[in-house]
Amino acid sequence: MYVALATISAMPVLLAIFGKVALHPGGPGFLESDRFSEPAKKALQDNFERLRGTLGFWKKQAETYRRLHYYCLCWTIPSAVIVPLLTQAVSDDPYSKWLLTVISAYSAILLATHRSFKVMENYRAFREGESSFYDTYRRLLDRPHTFGSTEADQVSKYMDEVENLRKLIRNAETDNTPSLEQAKSQMANEGATKPIS
Repeated sequence: MYVALATISAMPVLLAIFGKVALHPGGPGFLESDRFSEPAKKALQDNFERLRGTLGFWKKQAETYRRLHYYCLCWTIPSAVIVPLLTQAVSDDPYSKWLLTVISAYSAILLATHRSFKVMENYRAFREGESSFYDTYRRLLDRPHTFGSTEADQVSKYMDEVENLRKLIRNAETDNTPSLEQAKSQMANEGATKPIS
């Protein structure tokens, strides 16, 4: 029953990993704006279309890490309370020992996964990247003067800010990617701290 519940409750995480995401329409975009000339509109729209794949990736990663974070919390917090109680209830019945072992091992795996893959840090990086991009996008549409006094300056500064944002998120992503040695070390540490019988 425990294994079945853990598997069924993991479905939202698996759907986020293997499913597709669609960007939500954000209302009138560059092509509908009356603040820019036709060449500027085309340049801005082309830039946005080139970013569409990146934005989809950020959105998917943020949702995957968000669901994984809550999945880990939902299974490790109750396990931390249940394991000491089950330790007192273990009898000579092999099923009671196996239940305690499975719960302890699965909690250790989830904790190690959460820490090794820096789930919360990755969620924050991708979510903030996505949000920062749309803030910049909306600011150009609503208040282009904040990017410069001329249209050319506005378009250039906007593209510079978007490019810098992409670099920041790329750096955050690579900084939050664990090495194999880190993952092994984390798994060993979590396994050593969890009771098995």
